[in-house]
Amino acid sequence: MLWIELIITGFIIGTLVISMGGGGAAIYLGVLTGVFHLPAAVAAATSLFTAFPSLCVGAYSHYRTGNVEAKVGNRMLLAALPATIVGSLLSPFIPTKIYTWVIAIILVLLGVQIIARQYLPHRNKTANGGTKRIQAIAFGILSGLMVGVAGLSGGGPILAGLLLMGLDTVHAAATSSYVLVGTTLIGLLFHMSSGHVDWSIGFGLMIGAIIGAALAPMIINRLNKRVLNLLLQPMMGLLLVVMGLRMFF
Repeated sequence: MLWIELIITGFIIGTLVISMGGGGAAIYLGVLTGVFHLPAAVAAATSLFTAFPSLCVGAYSHYRTGNVEAKVGNRMLLAALPATIVGSLLSPFIPTKIYTWVIAIILVLLGVQIIARQYLPHRNKTANGGTKRIQAIAFGILSGLMVGVAGLSGGGPILAGLLLMGLDTVHAAATSSYVLVGTTLIGLLFHMSSGHVDWSIGFGLMIGAIIGAALAPMIINRLNKRVLNLLLQPMMGLLLVVMGLRMFF
């Protein structure tokens, strides 16, 4: 019965996070600690272990549908990977409270900006090539630091950055999944060294997540992209705001 529950839970999370371009590590972390009552160190390692295979499957499925913007994704990835390593090395020396407040403020501001772009289109401006390169590097570094310091997949800044750079929801979700494969792998390697994986729970969630991740890109690719933008972008912005506000309390 537990395995069925784990697979269903993993399927739902895997489908949602790949559709919305997130890594899902934060969601898995919440489920593992709040529902399955795993210790924090074990939950962090298990969440990354669970998220990584489904991210690989989802990113590959997105790539096959032609939705991955590899050029901007590679810029973000090249900035995020060293930032992840630096963040992992610096994490013991950074006060948790300071880091939490900074990330919370950033997430809220990004979420508000995404919502504003959706409902105030006259304020949108297309960035030039140089500005986009700087944005890609900046959001990649921020995502990498989130992975290295906190053990999250860093999907919030990557997705927000891609949307603010002008990508539509489908291409932003696909490219975000592509970038998060690299950052999640680095985070997994570092956090497995400090906390062991609960294999029995991790494998059940992972199986469901892989199935959901494989199906999600094919489903969203068949839907109307204009409708997806109208529905998912405000939802993503609101999710970032909620995530940021929750970090204050």
